[in-house]
Amino acid sequence: MSFLITVSPAQLTSADIAALLAQQTAFWFQTRGEHLQLQTEQAVPLFPESEAIQFTPPALSHCSIRVFGQPVHGALLHGLGLLLPADCGLKVSLLQPHPELPAGLLIQLTGMLPAQQLQQLYRFATEQNVELVYLDKQVKLSEPGLLVMDMDSTAITIECIDEIAALAGVGPQVAAVTARAMNGELDFAASLIERVAALKGAPQSVLQQVATNLPLMPGLVALISRLQQQNWLVAIASGGFTYFTDVLQQRLGLNATFANVLEIENGILTGKVVGDIVDANTKARAVSELAGRFGIANSQTVAIGDGANDLPMLKTAALGVAFHAKPKVQEAAAARINQGSLLQLLYLLDCA
Repeated sequence: MSFLITVSPAQLTSADIAALLAQQTAFWFQTRGEHLQLQTEQAVPLFPESEAIQFTPPALSHCSIRVFGQPVHGALLHGLGLLLPADCGLKVSLLQPHPELPAGLLIQLTGMLPAQQLQQLYRFATEQNVELVYLDKQVKLSEPGLLVMDMDSTAITIECIDEIAALAGVGPQVAAVTARAMNGELDFAASLIERVAALKGAPQSVLQQVATNLPLMPGLVALISRLQQQNWLVAIASGGFTYFTDVLQQRLGLNATFANVLEIENGILTGKVVGDIVDANTKARAVSELAGRFGIANSQTVAIGDGANDLPMLKTAALGVAFHAKPKVQEAAAARINQGSLLQLLYLLDCA
């Protein structure tokens, strides 16, 4: 036995949804014209007009929609319902994977969604200024896993090479090349060689100036702490430089880092990189290599980054997340987080 409630979107405020889910744990919903039909396991004092019905919940798939970043209200649920198939069962529950994160919504589905429908959902999310992620597989926080992050503009808020260049007096020249490389307009390895060459003659002290003040991306420390509590491994794979990844590894307790080595002679940058360049393919191999080395199932691997050279890495991992990313990366990645802190990655991991 369950209870059927028919309400208008205006009746169901964000407070109502939170109260309803606090009482019910979860509810099923469908859109019926201008109204929402909710099915709950017990009568709801908020809506005394509910009627008792026989209801057998359909089997759920591994597919889900995660909505976060803004308070969720009835109009948002109604809008989502209009974009989903009429025969698609939708089970809704609160999603709050960390005390520092506001509650979002987990919408579990009975089947997969086609690409055209996903594009409609993403456009709707943009219009509503909410984060919406569709997942067709589960990555479990409760089981050992691996997170591989990009460094510049992902783990930290700056592009280190641009900061070095600014201190060395070639800032605009290098920053312009960096922007084009991250947008996928230039070959990454060639662009790195060009940018590093522009640093020739700069004193090593400029590296130390940047390393001393590395600004961490909001949410990074709390994210790593939570993952490590759950026996996850965390690594950085960067097209940047070991001078900075080494600092972060020590500061954050990272399990591994991959980055380029700047050649320094007598305290002066030579304008060259030592050894093979860490490019997009190297970053992708880092995911597989680390998973194999530490015995992590590929289904438990996550990669996150913002630039075009992160795309192979994002596609290698079971879950690839574009974070504050360039448009090309957003379009190609399986998941995206466009605003807010890194801690929001936890919304995408299943706690059980």
